[in-house]
Amino acid sequence: MGQPRKALRTTTVGAVSATLVAGAAFGLAPAAQAAPAATPQAASSTDVRFVDIPGDGGTILKANVFTPKGAKAGADGTKYPAIVLPTSWAMPQIEYVAQAQKLADSGYVVVSYNSRGFWQSGGEIETGGPEDIADASKVIDWTLENTPADPEKIGMGGVSYGAGISLLAAGHDKRIKAVAALSGWGNLIDSIYSGRTQHRQAAGLLGGAGVLTGRPSPELQQTLKDFLGSNLDKEDEMIAWGKKRSPATYIDQINKNGAAVMLGNAWGDTIFPPNQYAEFYEQLTGPKRLEFRPGDHATAELTGLFGLPNDTWTSTQRWFDRYLKGEKNGVDGEQPVQLKSRSTGGYEGYPDWKSVGATKKKIDLAGSTTLRTNVDSGANGGTVLLSNTLDQFLKVPPMASMPLLPRRYAGVWQSEKYATDQRVRGTAKLHTTLTSTKESGTLVAYLYDVGPLGLGKLVSNAPYTFHGKTPGQPFGVDLELFSTAYDVPAGHKLALVVDTVDPLYIEHNPSGAQLTFSSPASDPSYVSVPLREQ
Repeated sequence: MGQPRKALRTTTVGAVSATLVAGAAFGLAPAAQAAPAATPQAASSTDVRFVDIPGDGGTILKANVFTPKGAKAGADGTKYPAIVLPTSWAMPQIEYVAQAQKLADSGYVVVSYNSRGFWQSGGEIETGGPEDIADASKVIDWTLENTPADPEKIGMGGVSYGAGISLLAAGHDKRIKAVAALSGWGNLIDSIYSGRTQHRQAAGLLGGAGVLTGRPSPELQQTLKDFLGSNLDKEDEMIAWGKKRSPATYIDQINKNGAAVMLGNAWGDTIFPPNQYAEFYEQLTGPKRLEFRPGDHATAELTGLFGLPNDTWTSTQRWFDRYLKGEKNGVDGEQPVQLKSRSTGGYEGYPDWKSVGATKKKIDLAGSTTLRTNVDSGANGGTVLLSNTLDQFLKVPPMASMPLLPRRYAGVWQSEKYATDQRVRGTAKLHTTLTSTKESGTLVAYLYDVGPLGLGKLVSNAPYTFHGKTPGQPFGVDLELFSTAYDVPAGHKLALVVDTVDPLYIEHNPSGAQLTFSSPASDPSYVSVPLREQ
């Protein structure tokens, strides 16, 4: 590999290291701040205690229990609906204190436990493996034996890792009647290996945070080593490992068990992108709800962890109130797909995911363009956790100047100037014909909103990797970009940019490789952009 790629990797390692430090501070702050704020309130309105719960194989899980004031366990006592909250990846057991307090104040028993392998809980990090699923059931067992929990009204929920464990548990424990899975995953493979491309920064962040705050299992350590080391000989094993840990694998059992499932995520989630969650949502057959908002991984729920007003947590409590308490609060009568645009901040309701972006507009990718590989053109998806958080709060997404992108390393196709706003909703799709001089390679596609001066704001992106192709022989490429909701102002254009290097992803372009994008008359190339009806 040439020097430009080595320099890029050095830069990326620094970026991931900086992100790990920032992510630790960013993630731990809510929990650390929430506990003191909640303590006085807890003393007056709820009972709280810290306990050890035996998990699978007797592994001790550190937990905290919130119950309504004066509630007592036992056959003669009043029964309350119960909610179990596994902690997020790398987070301590006090993560949900503020929300647990609010839920207990409204009549729930809440048990939050530190997922195995992290902090003071025993065991090793199994990444949603069988031990984690069994732990969830053990915690439910303990809750029913040691609190005034109603066995017919058990819910689970959580953020990120807690969301994934909750969904997996819903496929294995039919006692779970309702789930609120926030910033989680339905398909682990499609999350960090979409387009057959390793999401370098996402995997690096998870791996680094796991080492800092817990004890990764040997299986996890080996899987991450093979994954980040691009060990294709182990690809089938890694996919099997991810499939075992994907709620989508157990969709039939989840549907059979019948839990009411609410999914919430951010458009710019760089760890668990929205596409895989939307696809998982479509497979659910029971009561369900899907919410997408601006932000990056877990940032949509962040203020709620401080105990501040938060739309995601408000929806979560409404969901539990409806399906655990039986309250007729109207949540089941609303449009089940709720989207908040990155541009306007307003909510939009849809009857299902396929109704989002029902109108399609194509941008033709005419001509033939040959790109040299191994050099970052300047178009990229930003930095994990940071860039899309800036977009969420300041509406400043990653940017690139279209006139300044070097055409040797980036292909650029632009639409006409739009006379009216173009409300992009859903999943843009790229179709093109590719010819490579090597058998392996990687491309990254970006969709930009381009203003009058040629400055592009990132709307969406996605990577694509191929192996085993015959050099010089054209083949078709179909790639879904990450779903989004973004309004392109009147007077702007949309641009499709393709290059071969992005710090977010591991690329597989051999040194000196070239990629040629063409548009045969019999199979024209295009990008299909989903739009909300005007």
